[in-house]
Amino acid sequence: MHDKEEDSIYTLALVFTPGVGSVMIRQLISYCGGATNVFKADYKKLIKIPGIGDKAARIILQKQGVELAQKEWIRCQKEGVRLYFYTDSDYPRRLKPLYDSPMVLYSQGKMELNAHRTVGIVGTRQVTDYGKTITESIIRDLVPYHPLVVSGLAYGVDITAHRACLKHQIPTVGVMASGVDVIYPAVHRRTAQDMQQNGGILTENPIGTKPDSKRFPARNRIIAGLSDVTIVVESTRKGGSLITVEYAQNYHREVYAVPGPLTSPQSEGCHQLIKDNKAAVFTTVDEMAEALGWKRGKQPEPTTQTNTPEPNHIFEGFTQEEGQVLSLLKRQGDMQLDELSWQSGIHLGKLATLLLNLEFQGMVRSLPGKKYALV
Repeated sequence: MHDKEEDSIYTLALVFTPGVGSVMIRQLISYCGGATNVFKADYKKLIKIPGIGDKAARIILQKQGVELAQKEWIRCQKEGVRLYFYTDSDYPRRLKPLYDSPMVLYSQGKMELNAHRTVGIVGTRQVTDYGKTITESIIRDLVPYHPLVVSGLAYGVDITAHRACLKHQIPTVGVMASGVDVIYPAVHRRTAQDMQQNGGILTENPIGTKPDSKRFPARNRIIAGLSDVTIVVESTRKGGSLITVEYAQNYHREVYAVPGPLTSPQSEGCHQLIKDNKAAVFTTVDEMAEALGWKRGKQPEPTTQTNTPEPNHIFEGFTQEEGQVLSLLKRQGDMQLDELSWQSGIHLGKLATLLLNLEFQGMVRSLPGKKYALV
């Protein structure tokens, strides 16, 4: 077993350790220099790590999750399940800066989670004919912008979006509240299989996990986190899509809501979002794209390189940190503030001041959703 595989298994072991959440795992890995070293540490070292109390240290020392992790790893290899670990360079860059990002993601299919543009499409399970028509038209009109479309594989708006993506050959990912082997609802299994040729299925839950009420809101945060913009097609006043919107707003992502007939209960949630200024009014894909600063046509290939922007002599005359930020924006195009902070290694507060100075110098411009781009 090579070092990376061993560390991956021990990361899984931390995920399987009772009472140890993703925030604590990141703290442990940061202080110990890797998941393998966490399990090599003694009680005295563990107890000195901020946030790690006596109870957590003793549970870790019992190594309860190691055997489960080894079995899970072997099963993933046998069943062709790909794992994205938080510490990997190809872990989704939109999720990595988030405070509640999953430590590990399970996937099946051919997907590029670091696509240049991502759109989340969510809505009610009791979709109307109007909602289906709007969803299908949104997908059709997204074709020139080459996005990855993210949804939840549920009844209604979700499955309509996925199937429209298959029709128009847009890559699409279904984020699930179950394990990758438990397609829910089961009637969508064929669609989930078809999606794996250009996209696929994604979850943070171990193999064999059944969906329950607590896992759906957690699933929604991944949809929101992966998406540059979330579009709510139809939603009742208390629809689950509104949870996705709350996460999207917490992550400083753009939200659009489709207005519907005034007499339709399935549009009440969308109207309330618009009324409360929690979502912009969706009219057309082109108008949304213009507001987001998107251009039609093929986009740059995604990159997973982080924290090591290549030198660029075009930016001579700027400070080292300014040149670092400008090089990142030149290489990757528009970037969100959190992502830019993570990839540059510059603290958010300092970065905000730096970007403001670069705006005054006419080098960068701000975009909706706390994004920045070169002028």
